[in-house]
Amino acid sequence: MSNSISQYWVRLFIKLIFSISHLATQDLMETQEEVKEEGVGYVVMRNLFSRETDFKMRTVKKSRETSLRESAERLALSRKKEEFQKKMNPDSLTHPPEFIVKPCGQTVWEGKSVTLHCTVAGWPKPRVSWYKNNVLIDAKAHPEKYFTESQYNMHSLEIKNCSFSDTAGYRISALNVKGESSAFAPVIIKRRRCTCTRSPFIPALRGGVRMAKHARQLSLACLVNTRSTTIIDKFDVSFGREGETMSLGCTVIVYPTVKRYQPEIVWYRNGVILSPSKWVHMHWSGEQATLTLVHLNKEDEGLYTLRVNTKSGFDTHSAYVFVRDADVEEEGVPVAPLDVRCHDANKDYVVVTWKQPAVEGSSSIIGYFIDRLEVGTHHWTQCNDTLVKYARFPITGLTEGRSYTFRVRALNNFGVSRPSRASDPVVAMDPSDRARLRAGPSAPWTGMIKFTEEDPTVGVVPGPPTDLAVTEATKSYVVLSWKPPIQRGHEGVMYYVEKCLVGTETWQRVNTGMPGKSPRFALFDLAEGKSYSFRVRSCNSAGVGEPSEETGATTVGDRLDLPSVPGPVIPIRNTDTSVVVCWGASKEVKNLVGYYIEVSVNGSGVWVPCNNKPVKGTRFVCHGLSTGDKCVFRVKAVNAAGYSGSSAESEACIVQSVYFMLSNFGKETIKKTFNICDSFFPRCAPALSTILSLTSTKPFFRFTLYVQYLLSCPSAAVPRPPTGVTLLERVRDYMVLSWQAPAKTGGADIRGYYLDYRTVKDGVTSKWHEINLQTVTGTSYKVTDLKENIFYQFQVRAVNRAGISESSIPTVPLECKEWTVAVPGPPHGLRVQEVRKDSMVLLWEPPMFSGRSPVTGYYVDYKEENGRWRCVQERSTKNTYMKLTGLQEGVSYRLRIHAKNVAGVGGPSKKTDAILAETRPGTNEIVVDVNDDGVISLIFECSDLKEDSQFVWSKNYKAFTDTSRLTVQTSGGKSRAIFNDPSLEDLGIYSCVVTNTDGVSASYTLTEEVIPFKSEMAIELQEKGRVRLWAEVAKFTSNCQVEYVFNDNIIHEGKKYTMNFNKTTGIIEMFMDSLEVTDEGTFTFNLVDGKATGRISLVLIGEEFAELQKKSEFERAEWVRRQGTLSLHCPHFVEYLSFKVTPECDVHLKCKVGNIKPATEIAWFKDGIEIEEDDEDAKKIKKSDEISKKDAGVYEVKLKDERGKDKTLLNLTDAGRMLNEVFRVIANSSTELKVMSTEHGIILYSFVVHYIEDLRIGWLHKESKISHSDRVQCGVTGEQLWLKINEPTEKDKGKYAIDIFNGQGSVKRVLDLSGQGKSSGVPAQATLQYFYRARVVGGLPDVVTIQEGKSLNLTGNVWGDPVPEVSWVKKDKALLSDDHYTLKFEHGKFASITIAAVKTIDSGKYALLVKNKYGTEAAEFTVSVYIPEDEGEKRDDPPKNCPLL
Repeated sequence: MSNSISQYWVRLFIKLIFSISHLATQDLMETQEEVKEEGVGYVVMRNLFSRETDFKMRTVKKSRETSLRESAERLALSRKKEEFQKKMNPDSLTHPPEFIVKPCGQTVWEGKSVTLHCTVAGWPKPRVSWYKNNVLIDAKAHPEKYFTESQYNMHSLEIKNCSFSDTAGYRISALNVKGESSAFAPVIIKRRRCTCTRSPFIPALRGGVRMAKHARQLSLACLVNTRSTTIIDKFDVSFGREGETMSLGCTVIVYPTVKRYQPEIVWYRNGVILSPSKWVHMHWSGEQATLTLVHLNKEDEGLYTLRVNTKSGFDTHSAYVFVRDADVEEEGVPVAPLDVRCHDANKDYVVVTWKQPAVEGSSSIIGYFIDRLEVGTHHWTQCNDTLVKYARFPITGLTEGRSYTFRVRALNNFGVSRPSRASDPVVAMDPSDRARLRAGPSAPWTGMIKFTEEDPTVGVVPGPPTDLAVTEATKSYVVLSWKPPIQRGHEGVMYYVEKCLVGTETWQRVNTGMPGKSPRFALFDLAEGKSYSFRVRSCNSAGVGEPSEETGATTVGDRLDLPSVPGPVIPIRNTDTSVVVCWGASKEVKNLVGYYIEVSVNGSGVWVPCNNKPVKGTRFVCHGLSTGDKCVFRVKAVNAAGYSGSSAESEACIVQSVYFMLSNFGKETIKKTFNICDSFFPRCAPALSTILSLTSTKPFFRFTLYVQYLLSCPSAAVPRPPTGVTLLERVRDYMVLSWQAPAKTGGADIRGYYLDYRTVKDGVTSKWHEINLQTVTGTSYKVTDLKENIFYQFQVRAVNRAGISESSIPTVPLECKEWTVAVPGPPHGLRVQEVRKDSMVLLWEPPMFSGRSPVTGYYVDYKEENGRWRCVQERSTKNTYMKLTGLQEGVSYRLRIHAKNVAGVGGPSKKTDAILAETRPGTNEIVVDVNDDGVISLIFECSDLKEDSQFVWSKNYKAFTDTSRLTVQTSGGKSRAIFNDPSLEDLGIYSCVVTNTDGVSASYTLTEEVIPFKSEMAIELQEKGRVRLWAEVAKFTSNCQVEYVFNDNIIHEGKKYTMNFNKTTGIIEMFMDSLEVTDEGTFTFNLVDGKATGRISLVLIGEEFAELQKKSEFERAEWVRRQGTLSLHCPHFVEYLSFKVTPECDVHLKCKVGNIKPATEIAWFKDGIEIEEDDEDAKKIKKSDEISKKDAGVYEVKLKDERGKDKTLLNLTDAGRMLNEVFRVIANSSTELKVMSTEHGIILYSFVVHYIEDLRIGWLHKESKISHSDRVQCGVTGEQLWLKINEPTEKDKGKYAIDIFNGQGSVKRVLDLSGQGKSSGVPAQATLQYFYRARVVGGLPDVVTIQEGKSLNLTGNVWGDPVPEVSWVKKDKALLSDDHYTLKFEHGKFASITIAAVKTIDSGKYALLVKNKYGTEAAEFTVSVYIPEDEGEKRDDPPKNCPLL
């Protein structure tokens, strides 16, 4: 009986244990991102219980209904996760275009340029188009107007030289195979109102030259803060052959040269950043940047770009690299495929893709063989016996956990090609496991395991898979994919795939021998043209589950068609060895890979590929051609299904530069081409010679337009050349030029201008190139697409109906870069109005170039006719107008403007014409009028009014457009501006200009004193300490009322205040019997007289208030004394009680007494409580650590003897004044920041004379507040303020500052830890040691336990600059590499130790020591060797060398 009971409890206990472990595992598995595969549950449990962390487990009993509900909720959550992952998986699913950043509407002035930007996401990458009012914009057909750019999913449209007709709604449309999305942006072009007859963009030649000179001087002065880069010895278009090694290199000059400063060198291929690899090597010597391509392959073909980044900018150089095929082993066989890649890898399945080669050989390619190689072996295995026709194939039968590489060979009727370059290795494993490995190790799990007592899952048959779908279908294979079942227990599941021929009900199992492990499966050997349905079953050790839902009918056949033939091919001459080829895109194509371009010498019949890697655009520059050859071109498209047919051959094109073609035009050819007579040819000849001096792809186009224009115009003289070409603005890639129109126009209107440029390098100039094909109508132009740090010269030609003028004088060489001086350019549009005998008003427009920072102000210069330039004001003005006063009547003045920003003052503007300071007869001023109803109006009269003259009112010299606030009434020669509802918004300068007159204008400044005051508000101290505030009003009515305000609060007459408004004299008064602490602030008199208002204030705060209060108290005490209450023979205070903070941070309360004797009693009080004589801390607050807000109160000192008494008070109720003074002393006593190194990092510190808790302290890094963490901490130790940084990195370099509150502002102490030089007494060498010292950054455990006889291998990650020296020690004794110890240090990062066949004597304490010139560090660990129990029992005697003997 007892045995049966024991067995029953044992079985119950085992069942409970299995139920707990199984349900706990199931709950853990369901919380993962994807359902785990076979054995994952056991791995979770193994990791859970093997960690050295405690966890709590408790039993929660649940009903079956609760468990089912929770399971349903988990199922819904898992489906949402799957949908999200499905959306985020770019390898398998696509998504429609989506605008991440939409273009913003803009409003600009006419003549400016505007750029619309947006960012579009989508897969496949969407194609974008720009529309104006739903009409497609063709930027290539109108390059002078539009410029579009698309890079890295960012798209932009630039509209150049905007006119009023460009006002429209602009739309960008993004389209891919999943759909279309659009975004809209309105663009509004505003026209300027200009009252002057000359263009404001024409600066004086002399001023412009001076500005350029000033810019060069400041540029040299600022070189210490900027670095310019120049790329020389550039690599050109290069040609290589497969198997060869190619190097691309450039010499990079960085100026100025700074020791240890190196620019960032980045290499790109087709816009993608390159990283060092087996095939790509990069080297930077300090001057030479080199990229080496080892064992060239066709994948290496493309546009290579070198980008040099500095803190001040960047420079780039690009050139194309062509890779030719290696010679084939047999004549007629195809060349190797390229770009082999692996996708959708799973446990035993992967999809391999590749691109077809450019050359198919003597016959078309009929298929491909795929080979695989297991990493670590040397034998390639062919994956398919049947030829694959698509450039995509699923590989099955892989071994889980192993890595593979793949290659592809092409086959035609003549043989097999060489294999392609092998793909990158791919691991056959579950995608969820791969994601978990990429994410790194997770933290130990602690928590609660929940389970129910019902339905144990051990031995549960898995449920049906879900979401079964056909992802690929060709006539060679069909690929299925599905989701693992939700119910499957903690065992891994495998799958059986079944097929059924449509029309029958017979299901056949496809993989009868071995079930598949991956939720992917490829079916081969299906009957082409037949339709099948498919379903999948899950299985495990418990059995085979129910089938999934079957797929729809799938017909075996190719779903992807071949691309259609590309459109017409147009070759365009380019250089002596290249031709630009354009073609029409294939209209019917899916999943386009790209295009191949072929060239043939006309009549030879031999076609040679121009590119060996497909290009996706519809334009390509074919290099490597022979000069003078007459070539034809054709194009074919390619996708995964194969090649399209070749396009029609292009017209024959001679390989020759455009310039050579045009320069060989003879007189007869030109006459015949344009059908012009001999008499007309001399007028064309100058233009031909001009255009032949230019080098571009379209000089012939300009000459054609010019000749056609001449043929339609009557005879006229050509204009004189423009003058004064000056630089208004320059940035990294563009410059803005301005010039003056020709003095003589040749008897015809100037129709526009042509601009030319040429580069200048080391004094050597290139040929002139044209900038614009369409004429520029204004006298300024923005030259774009320039290269940074290159010097350019510019010239301008004017055009009228008679022809093109000679060129202007070329500018001095101008460097294209942001104005390194960082100061703004010259203002423009200067005009003068309101000229009087002693004043005038100057107005101007801001500069087009504002410098490195916004314009902060302007300086106005003036000079007499033969005098020198002098500045009008000491401080700059932010306005774009200024009234000049103090002029001498009858003297002529010239004016000019300088703009300034934080960097400095820019060059001068063009000076004005001479202006005579005089007040012309009949000149009137604007007058203000306030009627009896209080209505305010401004009146201006003009006696010199013309028939079409108008009164134009403005506020602050800007056109007044808000008619709701001002009503203008004009009658005859009188105009009245009436304020509808006067308020503070109406304050400002109001001016009126009469048009079509000789400068008739005036202005009036409207302030709050619409009711004018004769004097400012004043304060005076009267007898008995009484305070009087008063002001006098100039003009008012009997209805005028006064409102008395203190600190925005209305006050009334009472015990404290006495008020009076004498309407006879206009004097307003307010009296206070005494001045208390609460009276500190702003006193205001507000006047209201109908609609008119007036306001006058007096600010009484700070030291001024304290001094007045002190005087008021003293005057009151003196008055009391004079009344006899106190006699001069009595004890009294000469100086009242005050406080003082000493440099040692002691706070003293002090006062000065007079006429005392030994019997005089002196008593101290705080808040009415007397302080004992021995309580010295109250009289002299010794150290500031005792000072805090608890010391606030009213301190009092009393004098008393038989003659009389006196007292003085000091109100420190808020303690703020005293503490602020203490803070000031502490902040000013702080020492400069210093730094010291510790075992764990660095400490920045500063000492103060003392520290109190109320003192506010902040730490800054690169002007940003430092966030505290476990690695970065700050604190106070005694009088030391410190910041501790553990394990500093490169990101921790830069400027540090401590910000100490000083009562009003703050005191900063700065330390530069950038390593660039000395800062605050810290040498750069000392700074570097904190960041570059040798360290062991990870990899080594604390304790290692290993069985005797095994081999131990440990690797530590080492860091330091320079590379540290590495050594290993055991029990403080250095180890050397021998048969027992193998010590390695690889790549300057990984130090490893291997102990072969460990023994018990190998147990002990080890350390990895790293050392460089900046420091030393040791990483210690312990090795414990144990003997297995079975072997220990066999050993009767301990070994001779046993340490226990």
